[in-house]
Amino acid sequence: MSTLACQTDLQQEQMIETISALQDQLERSQRMAMIGELSSTTTHEFNNLLTTIINYARMGLRHKDEATRDKALLRINDAATRAAKVAGSVMSMTRTGGRFEPISMKQIAEDTLLLMEREFRKYGVLLESSLSEVPNVIGNACDLQRVLLNLLVNARQATAKGGSVRLSLQLDNGTNEVIFSVRDTGTGIPADVLPNIFKPFFSTKSGPDASGKGGSGVGLASCKTTIDAHGGRIRVESTVGKGTAFIIRLPSSTSTAAMAANN
Repeated sequence: MSTLACQTDLQQEQMIETISALQDQLERSQRMAMIGELSSTTTHEFNNLLTTIINYARMGLRHKDEATRDKALLRINDAATRAAKVAGSVMSMTRTGGRFEPISMKQIAEDTLLLMEREFRKYGVLLESSLSEVPNVIGNACDLQRVLLNLLVNARQATAKGGSVRLSLQLDNGTNEVIFSVRDTGTGIPADVLPNIFKPFFSTKSGPDASGKGGSGVGLASCKTTIDAHGGRIRVESTVGKGTAFIIRLPSSTSTAAMAANN
C-alpha cells in the first residue's frame, strides 16, 4: 500500500472518530437539556406533593383518633412514593451504559408519563395512554426511557394547543413482540422527508423550541440506534395535517431475538 493510501485511510479513521465523538457530545447535550427542562417542570409537582405531605402530617398531629391518623399516614405515603418516582425517573436519565436485563416496558411507560404530564399540561396538549400488561423485554431501562422521552417531546412539539398525544403498549401474540407507539394529532411529516428522519443530524426544525428541546437532528437517530441495539424495529407513519405515529417493536424476553440481543 502506498504512503498516500495509508494517509487517506488514517484521515478517514480520524474523521470517523471525530464524527462519533461529536455525535456522543450532542447526545449528552441533548440529554442534559432535557433533564434541565424536566427538572423545572417537576418543581411544581414536588411543591404540590410536599404541601400534601405537610398538610396531612399536621392533620395527624392535631387529631388523636386512630382512623384519622391512619388516613393521614396513607396520604403521606402515597405522596412520598410519587415524589420518589419522579426523582428516580429524572436521575435515571443521567445514567449511561449498563447491562441488559429483563425490564417492564409498562413500568418505563408509567414513569415516563409521570415525568411528562405537567409539560403537556403546560403547552395545552392532552396526553393519553393505553398500557396493556405485556411480557418483559431484555434491555436497558434508562436507554429505552430516553427513547420514549424523545418521541413524546417530538410529538408535543409537533402538536398545537388543544391537540393530543397517545402512548400505547400492547403485545403482538403472533410474533411475541412488545409494541409501543406514540401517536400525535400534529402537523405531520411530508412524504419526501420521511426517508431521512432517522439519519444523524437531519432535522426539520430550525432549532430548539422555547423549552430548549429539539433541532439537533440527533434525537431520532439516537432512538433508532437504541432500538437496533435491542433487536427491535422502529417505523413511522405520517400524514401532513393529520399527525404522526412512531411504532416500535421489541422482542419479548422469551423470544429468540431478545436472547440474541442480550448475548
